[in-house]
This record gives sequence, structure tokens and C-alpha cells, in this order.
Amino acid sequence: MSKQTHAFQAEVAQLLHLVTHSLYSNREIFLRELISNASDACDKLRFEALNNNGLYEDAPDLQVRLSFDQAAKTLTITDNGIGMTAQEAIDHLGTIAKSGTKDFVSKLSGDQKSDAQLIGQFGVGFYSGFIVAEKITVETRRAGTAAAEGVRWISGGTGDFEVETITRAERGTSVILHLREEAMEYANTWKLKEIVGKYADHISLPILMEKEEWQDGELIDPSNEEAGRKPGGMLKTGEWETINKASALWTRPKKDISDEQYADFYKQISRDFEAPLTWTHNRVEGSTEYTQLLYIPGKAPQDLWNRDKKAGIKLYVKRVFIMDEAEALMPSYLRFVKGVVDSADLPLNVSRELLQESRDVKAIREGCTKRVLSMLEDLAKHDKAPESTDGVTDVLSEEDKAKLGQYSKFYAEFGAVLKEGLGEDFGNQARLSKLLRFASSTHDTVSVSFADYKARMKEGQDAIYYITADTLAAAKNSPQLEVFKKKGIEVLLMTDRVDEWALNFVNEFDGTPLQSVAKGAFDLGKLQDEEEKKAAEDAAETFKPVLAKLKEALKDKAEDVRVTSRLVDSPACLVVTDDGMSMQLARMLKQAGQQAPEVKPVLEVNPEHALVKKLDGSVHFHDLAHILFDQALLAEGGLPADPAAYVKRVNALLS
Repeated sequence: MSKQTHAFQAEVAQLLHLVTHSLYSNREIFLRELISNASDACDKLRFEALNNNGLYEDAPDLQVRLSFDQAAKTLTITDNGIGMTAQEAIDHLGTIAKSGTKDFVSKLSGDQKSDAQLIGQFGVGFYSGFIVAEKITVETRRAGTAAAEGVRWISGGTGDFEVETITRAERGTSVILHLREEAMEYANTWKLKEIVGKYADHISLPILMEKEEWQDGELIDPSNEEAGRKPGGMLKTGEWETINKASALWTRPKKDISDEQYADFYKQISRDFEAPLTWTHNRVEGSTEYTQLLYIPGKAPQDLWNRDKKAGIKLYVKRVFIMDEAEALMPSYLRFVKGVVDSADLPLNVSRELLQESRDVKAIREGCTKRVLSMLEDLAKHDKAPESTDGVTDVLSEEDKAKLGQYSKFYAEFGAVLKEGLGEDFGNQARLSKLLRFASSTHDTVSVSFADYKARMKEGQDAIYYITADTLAAAKNSPQLEVFKKKGIEVLLMTDRVDEWALNFVNEFDGTPLQSVAKGAFDLGKLQDEEEKKAAEDAAETFKPVLAKLKEALKDKAEDVRVTSRLVDSPACLVVTDDGMSMQLARMLKQAGQQAPEVKPVLEVNPEHALVKKLDGSVHFHDLAHILFDQALLAEGGLPADPAAYVKRVNALLS
């Protein structure tokens, strides 16, 4: 066939500009698409050769080759796959959103479809070459045809393309990109290796490049070596090397992958030097088909608390890399999870905007979330060794022994982030609640679950008691805990900054209400005997005149003043109403530069304390009242509004 000129399909001329300037936001994506097409052509040959081994001709080893010529300003991607006839080149390179693979798969039926599941479908990918090329030349020959039946296709990406017959000895296809001046960075060994490592390391075929070696420049004057040499450079050696790992680890059966290989893959995708804590690898089938390989790191990254940083799972579609941080595949509170999701259903040109709206993506997100929570539940279940008179070795498998203490390690790194899910993921709130761990007034380590606490509740106790504070020491020494310690009632100590916010979304656990010991009027219900209640009522009645004077003296600071029986050793403490914002949360909001309502707490006083008894009739009543309030504020982690006035009052009384 002599050279012929053909017009692009009507839609192509209109869409080429869109494809090259809008569809791909990242220029280097063109190489991903062209390598994927080359891999696809090899997969197709492998499948057709099942019934016709002669298609391999004299080259049974399938591969993709990259080469460049800086002088000619070209980059060439060559495969020895199925190739194209002249008519196929006209049909498939002149029609957008159509590919030989798509037609090929549509003709299969029965078991053939199952056998061909690795064969991708590529539509507009070829045209992405025009992002970096001012002209594209394709030279191809279909496997099984004569060398004289090769085809050359040429286009500048405008309204038409040329096709002519050539002689081509080898089967397959070469896509030659005539690079734009501003795209010459892609005619560089290191740049190409970097892109292949990022986008095509998983391709199961070897991707080859010609090795380069440094060669010194020629002598300027052969008779005088001291005159120096001309500039040297990297020269091709004629020897080809594989530049990708040539294996998509997640597509292989789990039984064929060692723990070391799983760990190495994690280090590659996460840039982490340490091995992961655990991982899960599954193929999910049903209305949405995808493969997931998810890792939980052993250590938290330094930017864990930067919620603006993009984080997420690597997304592939049929082994084709789509994006690095697909945050739509994992909720924000699991942003520490690393891994890969390979979907069989999503389109190859999926964007971040489409990810937010896709039903398939929502199904994948839910599936991945539940899988991660299942991993954590399994670690939590085996975190402590069961009691056994014969020792742990008799009751645990080797796999379970390896999990001992793993959840504690995880929680120390990521527990605070996990709590964000209480307010973000209401569907999994119950599961998340079971995964939370705290220190308590009887356990210094962060190891107490809500379930552990419930199992130790005293008879007649009808609430799970907790306190929030800035530090563990502040929580343990809070005046609000005094009566609980006296009665031997355990109180959970919550010291993460997120606790105060997260507990706004959780009111109970397994039917038992959660009660802050720093909120509301003190009431231990059945845990307080009638004699104690009567004594508290009598004290409140006797102390009424003093309470009235305290309310007047502290009217600008305190919402109310009342007698309490929650204190044992301290003279006073501050609490807020049941539905009020805690003083700690208000401080946190202000420190973060956010607006927070002014919180006026309730001052509760201990009528049995010597300092409180001195109030009645004291000539220093006003100063004592303010000292009492400011000391209570200091005890719960706050600072007096006027520290200098506080110090002056204390010094005056001391002197």
C-alpha cells in the first residue's frame, strides 16, 4: 500500500485537544499509558498463541523496550506483542475510545473470558503521547503476517494521519514520539527509570533499556595530554537491562508470597525503612471486583497530624497505575494505612472528582475500611496471652504468639488518630469503640478497653466514669477523682487531645452510659449510701449563707457555687453542666486559634475542708473566695485570668 492520508474520526479531532491538555494533569502519565498498551499487546499475543504457537515466530520471550535518541529528539516504546495490520492501524489509531483489545475481549465467551482476565481495555491512552510529542510515528506488524506487510502510521495530532506499507522484520509495535523541545527531559535514562519505577514496576513483562557507561572525551591534542580532553559523556553499550521488577505482587496467590516479599513491597511503596506491623491481602469478588493489599505501619510518620496532607492508597485499574494517594479509598482516620487497590471495574481515566462520586469507589472504601478494622480486631484479640497453668506455648499457635503485644504497639502510635473515627464514621462507631484503649485510676498503662472496664464495674454501678485532662499526671491527681478512689471505683483517664472532641459522639458503650466525673452534679446513685446522702444534704443546708456570699464574690467567674461530696482531700473543684463545653476543650480551641464560647464553670466546695470552714466569718472572705476558685482552676489544668492578682492574694494571706 502506498502512502495514504486519512481523516480522523469526527470525535477525534474535537477530543485530541482535551486529551492532551485536560485529561491528564500529570505529563509523565503518557509513558504509563504507552507501556500499558505495549503490555496489553503482549498479553493478547500470549492468549492467541494458546491455539497458534506459531505466532511467537522466533521470539518467544515477550518484552517491552524503551530507547531514546537525543540528537533526533525521539523516544521509542517497542513491544513484540500481537502487532497490527494496516486496517487495524486505521481502525484503532484513528478512532478514539476504541481499541483492538476491547474488540478482542468482546468476542470471547465462556472460559476464554476467565482466561483473558489480565487483558486490559485501552481507549484514549495512545493519544496521551501528544502531551509530549509534536508528531507520533507508529511502526507495526501483526504476528503471523509476512515482513513485507508492516505498517507505518504518522500523525501530528491535528485533523488527519498517514498510513503506508513498510517492510518490518520483527512482529509487534514501535511507538516513536518526536518530542517537543520542552519535553526533552524524557530523553534521559534516569528520568525514564524513575517513571517506570513509579508507574510500571508491577508490569509482569520485563521493561528493557540499553545500558550506558561513562566515556572520557577525546584528547584535544593527541601529542599533548596536558592540553586536556573534550567533554565526555554517557554512551550506550549495546547491552540491554531490565529496569522494572516485572511482577505485580498483589496479583500473585498469597501462598506464593513470602513475608519477606510482603515487607519489601511495603518498604517500596511507603518509603519506610522499617517493616510493617501487619498486612492483609485479599481478592474481593461480587458486584465490585478488586484486589486489596493493605499494610499497617509499625511507626507513625512525622506528618500524621497534618490533615491537609494528601494520604491514601495507591490505585490501579487492571494493573495500570492510576494515582498515588487515592484518599477516597480510605477514611481520614485510617490515613496511616498504606497499600494497593487494583480495581477491575473503574475506568482508566478516572479522576479524583470521579472517585468521590463513583458507587464502585464507595464499595471499595467500605470494604477496605472493614478489612482494616478486622485486622485491628484480630491484633487486639491476641494482644494479651490467655492465662494457662501450662504456659503460653500450650495454648497459642506460632501465628498468634507473633501477635502478642502488637496491638499495644499499634495503639501507642495510632490510637489517637483512630479516635477521630468516632465522629467521622458512624457506621463503624461500635466497632471503633471496642478498639479504644485508656489508662485508668487503677492501671497506669494505656491498656484498658471499655469491655475490660465493664467487666470490673462494682455492683450497683450504672455508668462508665471517665475524666479528660492534658496529661496523665493531671488526670490521676484531679480532685474530681478523690471520692472514686476512696470507694475503689475505677475511672478511665483520657489524655489525648482528641478525646474531648471524640466523646461528644459517644454516649454509651454496650448499653452502659459514659459519664464524665467533671460534668454535672455529683451522684453515685446506688454506690452512695443513705447516710452519706443525708450528710451531704445537711451540709448544703448548713452552708447556705456561705454559699450565697461565695456566689456574690465569684459572680463574674462561676456559674454557680454548691456543696459537694465528691471531694475528700481538696477544698474545691470546678465542673461544668452535663451539656456544657468542658474547660479543657475551650482551652484547646483557643490555642488552635478558633472561636470558643466563654465557659463559666460551677465551683464545688468541700464543707469538711479546713480552708472552707475558715470562710465563715473571715475578714479575708473575698480574697479566700478568689484563691479557692483559682486553685481549683490550677488543679484542673487551667490558669487564673489574672495570675498577678492571684499571687498577690496568696502572699498577703501568707504574710
